[in-house]
Amino acid sequence: MNLKQLAMIFLNRIIWGFVGLLLFLFLAVGTYALYQQPKYKGEVKLSGIVKKVIVFYDAIGVPHIEAENQEDAYIALGYVHAQDRLWQMELLRRISAGRLSELFGEKTIEVDRFFKSLGIEEAAEKTIQNLDTMSPSYVLTNAYLKGINEYIKKNKTPFEFHVFGLDKEFYEIKDVYNVFGYMAFSFAMAHKTDPMLSSLKSKLGETYLRDLPIEIDTTKMGINRPDILQSHTNYAADIIAVLKQLPVPTLVGSNSWVLGPEKTKNGKVIFENDPHIGFSQPAVWYQAHLKTPDFESYGFHLGLTPFPMLAHNRYYAYGITMFENDDIDFYIEKPHPTNKYKYIYKGEELYYEISDKVLQVKGAEPLFFKVKETIHGPIMNNVVSQIESESPISMAWVYTRFENKLLEASYGMSHATSIDSFQNAVNLIHAPGLNMMYGDLDGNIAWWAAAKLMEHTNSVNPKFVLNGTEGKDDKLVEVDFLDNPQSLNPPSNYVYSANNQSFALVHQDGDEIQKGYHGYYLPEDRGRRIVELLSDKTDITHQDMMDMTLDVTSSTAKEFISFFPIDTLLNSHSENVVTACRLLKNWNADFTTESVAATIYMKLIYVYLEETLKDEMGDSLFDQFLNTHVQKRTINHLIGNRNSIWWDKVTTNEVFETREDILNLVFNKAITDLEEQLGTNIENWKWAKVHTVEHEHPLGAVALFKPFLNIGPFGTHGANEVLNNLQYEINASGLYKVKSGPSTRRVIDFSDIENSKAIIPTGQSGNPFSKFYKNQSKKYLSGEFVPMLLNHKEIRNSKDILIFEPK
Repeated sequence: MNLKQLAMIFLNRIIWGFVGLLLFLFLAVGTYALYQQPKYKGEVKLSGIVKKVIVFYDAIGVPHIEAENQEDAYIALGYVHAQDRLWQMELLRRISAGRLSELFGEKTIEVDRFFKSLGIEEAAEKTIQNLDTMSPSYVLTNAYLKGINEYIKKNKTPFEFHVFGLDKEFYEIKDVYNVFGYMAFSFAMAHKTDPMLSSLKSKLGETYLRDLPIEIDTTKMGINRPDILQSHTNYAADIIAVLKQLPVPTLVGSNSWVLGPEKTKNGKVIFENDPHIGFSQPAVWYQAHLKTPDFESYGFHLGLTPFPMLAHNRYYAYGITMFENDDIDFYIEKPHPTNKYKYIYKGEELYYEISDKVLQVKGAEPLFFKVKETIHGPIMNNVVSQIESESPISMAWVYTRFENKLLEASYGMSHATSIDSFQNAVNLIHAPGLNMMYGDLDGNIAWWAAAKLMEHTNSVNPKFVLNGTEGKDDKLVEVDFLDNPQSLNPPSNYVYSANNQSFALVHQDGDEIQKGYHGYYLPEDRGRRIVELLSDKTDITHQDMMDMTLDVTSSTAKEFISFFPIDTLLNSHSENVVTACRLLKNWNADFTTESVAATIYMKLIYVYLEETLKDEMGDSLFDQFLNTHVQKRTINHLIGNRNSIWWDKVTTNEVFETREDILNLVFNKAITDLEEQLGTNIENWKWAKVHTVEHEHPLGAVALFKPFLNIGPFGTHGANEVLNNLQYEINASGLYKVKSGPSTRRVIDFSDIENSKAIIPTGQSGNPFSKFYKNQSKKYLSGEFVPMLLNHKEIRNSKDILIFEPK
């Protein structure tokens, strides 16, 4: 045998060995995938249940749980919820407890340190000590947790646990309260807004702030300390950085409208709700339908929450939007001049309460740190950086101040027997502030602003950092729930909420007056559009309501464009400037995938804000400003003020630039930027090219896992502050990556309750090996809905039936 033949034999062996290795890997991956698939049919022996429970999985993976009693039903719910979402539950319970670094290592240390300082766990412990262990809410919560733990005992370890080398741990009721705490915090707008506004005031003075859409009164602007500008600025920047590290989504907004019988074609209530929450994979909500002889609920559950925050049955429906009220105050404290363990309050020397914290960090030594607390709350501005500040800022938070009754509230709402009993349950919610939306078979419609509202007796503006030393800014009074904004069966025959400013009718000195409360409300754009589409109609159908949820028309874009000197710009020497002007003049303000005008409009928004505000604010404050709701409220508010001080560019020697000067500059610069970004052919500037959505798994950043775990990216319609509110950050890049949007779209028609419909962004299961991992993603993107089955005959036709037998 010659050398050439030997080489060929050797090469063949290498090739066949490589083929064999690939075959082995393929079989191994396939076997692992089969092993990891959830069990949707067959029989399971389940400890704790008294009688057989049958779970019918429908075509989209929703479990329809039929049991003889509620405890058995909730044990089964815990089991099936864990089977599809155990990884999501694990992340959720770790956030408030400051335990993410056990998984992600040093990159989440700042997140853990921040959350350990908020006092969520301590508040949960106090609440749990006082719970009535015989109450239905407690009993059924423990049944739900038992179901989760039974799944953990005998079933597969999720894929993500293997990747992180993580052992499964049993769940306790404190984990449920940690999720409530994260839910209460996740809005977080105060942390980004109050220090930023205080920094602006310290840097620029009151004159500049008067032209922004915030309440400005020189007697109500909080503490005036220019020397603490950097402390404010650093804190807001740190919080924005922390929030971007979170591996699970935050609550951001929402739409809902409920029509009374007089507004609908079939003479029955129609209910709509689409809560806006950060996008992630798995999706936020887990749907489940529970039925026993004395109870029925088709609900949408957050991870580790036994009772749904959105639900319906044959008699009533309810859902949520964010109330956006202000439930956090920040105070500048005065440290003792010589003793670092003390601070000065009302002339007295008081000791900080100091607690020792420890973080377990994967691949590193434990991290020890201390949290200082004043009578107002924990010192926050040195939590992330751990640099002692000469101007400590403490945080007073309604959530940790009052007893947490969200468990009882969510139980009461899901088990209500009348509109009155539902309202009694809503009254128990203190934080986060929620608009609870309601409609029922009897024709009742309602919304309640559910929150513990607090008012400062000396009328300070709590959007600024307050004086923590003298005690004058501390004086608070509780608002009676009946004085919260709310509406029951109004003459308009519909109620709605789109995170806009809402008002209460209160009695004062014998008169009924309209009263608003401090908050971080979004502009009226979506609310105005809802009124446009509903106010004059009386024959609205189920299909009309579904179409409304997908509406992409801005109610304010045309108004913004009207301030630009379009007729003058039409004489430009730039062909694309002229074409852009014509497109905008003829644009109907729809953010469709094919729209070029939408892309031009959004670039105009950013350049307008940049050219108007950035020279005064500076880079850091401008970036912080873009991350607040104040930015959205400023867009149309400021452009309408011809005489605003913001039009003057402080970086030039001109005496004073006019609004027309700036807007002319903005338009030309926006077109130049788009030409550089997308090319000179304006026909290619389509909205779907720059507006994209990707549902990202926490492990999706790893290139190996990204195609398997992430869903997208897709070019899509929708935009900020249209009804199909697919939201993004605006920045110089001209790329609008969707961060959040409708976490579900639901339409419930009481004239045809069994054909109510909904959709979620990706799929029921968080298990990437499940057939329900992403099976709704394309339907969601194209605006389709799927049935929420209540008809028992249809449900029993399911091909996937899981039976739990008592063990």
